[in-house]
Amino acid sequence: MNIEAVAVVIPAHDEESLLPAALEAVRTATRHPDLGRLRVLTVVVADHCRDDTAYLAHEAGATVVTGSFRNPGRARAVGVRRALRELDRPASRAWIATTDADSEVPADWLDHQLARAREGWEAVVGTVVLPRTSPLADRLRTRYEATRPPDGEWNHPHVHGANLGVTARAYLSVGGFPPLGVGEDHALVDALYRGGHRVLTTAACPVLTSARVRGRARGGFADDLAALCSHAPEGRQRTVG
Repeated sequence: MNIEAVAVVIPAHDEESLLPAALEAVRTATRHPDLGRLRVLTVVVADHCRDDTAYLAHEAGATVVTGSFRNPGRARAVGVRRALRELDRPASRAWIATTDADSEVPADWLDHQLARAREGWEAVVGTVVLPRTSPLADRLRTRYEATRPPDGEWNHPHVHGANLGVTARAYLSVGGFPPLGVGEDHALVDALYRGGHRVLTTAACPVLTSARVRGRARGGFADDLAALCSHAPEGRQRTVG
């Protein structure tokens, strides 16, 4: 698969405190030496922000889309549309990567996704980890990796908008991110599977994400972390990710 351009899309709602670190991590990933002459565009969707999120994104060199969607699915979809319009490349040669404003991607994140694209994968579904300093880190890892085999590749069951990549052609063919308040990432991946696209689930390049238990979207990952704090019986706890 010959990818010529990459869009990194980040929805953000009042994220002035965490967004700068997220954008710095993305900037580092865009400078990976193996990306060569690829064009890489970062789009931040400032969704109903009442702080300096949009200003900070602009100062960091990102393309900024502002609106009052109050909906992560719509925000991601709007960001992708803007990115593809600016990249102006055939859908078969453009790659869409998404992460979150409270997350920091590793330096080889884009290189990892594009390497999988060259192998013929149309989507890469990655994992997340918490900072080692978080008291929830070990507890999350135990729950999160419950299905991980002792040896071999882990085809994990998790989906996160913080660590997701897909060809523009596959994305457009299934209608993109649906306008959901939560679970838009799961819905997109489910649609890709139903459409017969080649989807890789891999834990090879995890993204560092915030350990906050009060997130921006009700029912999101922060609620999963809050459930870990509740000490509920194992059979009644939420499925993580």
